[in-house]
Amino acid sequence: MPDHVPLPQTVAELHALVLEQQASIAKMQQEIAERDREIVERDQQIERLKAQIDKLRRMHFGRKSEQLERQIDRLETQLEDLAAGSGVADVRRARARASSSGVSAASPKEALAPHLPREEHELEPDSICPKCNNAMELLGEDVSEQLARVTAMFKVIRTIRRKRICTGCGHIAQPPMPGLPIERSIAHPSLLAEIIVAKYANHTPLYRQSEIAARDGVRLDRATMARWVGQCEELCRLLTEALRRYTMATAKLHADDTPIPVLAPGNKKTKTGRLWVYVRDDRRSGSRDPAAVWFAYSPDRKGIHPQTHLAGFEGILQADGYAGFNELNEGGKVRLAFCWDHARRYVFNVHETAPSDTTKQWLDMIGEFYGIEADIRGKPPDERRRVRQERSAPLLAALETSMREKLATLWPKAPLVEAINYSLNRWDGLTLFCDDGRVEISNVLAENALRCVALGRRNFMFAGSDSGGERAAAMYSLICSCKLNNINPRAYLEYVLTHIADHQANRIDELLPWNVAKHLLPSAPSSG
Repeated sequence: MPDHVPLPQTVAELHALVLEQQASIAKMQQEIAERDREIVERDQQIERLKAQIDKLRRMHFGRKSEQLERQIDRLETQLEDLAAGSGVADVRRARARASSSGVSAASPKEALAPHLPREEHELEPDSICPKCNNAMELLGEDVSEQLARVTAMFKVIRTIRRKRICTGCGHIAQPPMPGLPIERSIAHPSLLAEIIVAKYANHTPLYRQSEIAARDGVRLDRATMARWVGQCEELCRLLTEALRRYTMATAKLHADDTPIPVLAPGNKKTKTGRLWVYVRDDRRSGSRDPAAVWFAYSPDRKGIHPQTHLAGFEGILQADGYAGFNELNEGGKVRLAFCWDHARRYVFNVHETAPSDTTKQWLDMIGEFYGIEADIRGKPPDERRRVRQERSAPLLAALETSMREKLATLWPKAPLVEAINYSLNRWDGLTLFCDDGRVEISNVLAENALRCVALGRRNFMFAGSDSGGERAAAMYSLICSCKLNNINPRAYLEYVLTHIADHQANRIDELLPWNVAKHLLPSAPSSG
């Protein structure tokens, strides 16, 4: 397009041109306004979908139903489509504004994580003025940043150990071979860490990892990788035992379990094993101790398993209503605190099918508990107890009275009876949080830790054996403890696998995630 358009020669023609341009500008402005309205409506719909998804995720505590999972998946897909549509609209709006003003529209600034490495590309204008040929001086600079992704790549690390010989006495000197996690193996600690994190944190089965490597011309046999995973688990056995000891050395513990399909020996059928999770995390009550999680595998759900896991534990155990935990309460060393998420769920199920003023009132009262908890999160136990005694205890008393009065009017098989009995039969454990500021009203910390298992279960389908379940428990323990402390699990495992072979067993605690963090690059804060 030429820089100068010939102007009309008469006033009438000039007037007509101005009117034409004004009409064109008005049309563009109208189109931009319409697109802006569409974007606002789309953004509002995106926020509504996000709220719906969050609500659905809160509706089911513990194991989610398949129907709910499908509903969430549909909403997630719809959300992605809307967000993609919003991106298309952004580009069109930017083009429209650029064409109307002749200047590119600036994108809104988003702060990029400061810990990421920066690669600078400097663009210099000519040092000689193109108009008058004088020298041009530096006036300033504009800086913009874009987030780039460097594709993961394989490389070969060659270790060359040179030898020297003394010309006088013939003494030969050579540096020792650096310690390797797996002797006489081609696998560098970085590769082993990548395989483990991809399998247990990113839920990518080994056969898929093998296919991904093949696209880069690298042959990684699935069986070889599986052997490496087993060797790494054995190498880290003392470390996971140290993690177990630390997790159990607390006065309050969160516990839960989830099923995991396991291939039965001798046939192609599967049986149902269990993964048990134990979480130490008192940060909500003001503690600065590192949070930790320890997983254990068992071939079934018999109560003897958690009783064995918790044999040396004394304190408060936060759990659901699983009967296998009840025997722990009999000796007096363990006090059970139950989860209001589960109690609320029973009431909500009834309200969903047969809403009434009573169920709505109860749900509102339980909702007030959560509001109070939000106000005191992070406060020390004594202050939490004081606030709960002042604000939560009267609500609990009113709720108990209302439930008992309602129960007396219902026939035994009424749907609401089960919901009432669930709470009243566990009332001591449900109200313990009012007497002890360390206790939470929810067992969501344990349930959050099990999310990685649920995602992995959908991808792996089943564990290959009981020993495979034990390996999964060990790796989940290390990886999830990293996540709880905002530590990059891949960087952590690479560090551990680099040093653990030569590390003294009596100093194994030095390799726990929070003790290694100072040697690693910072990780972005976790959303969980």
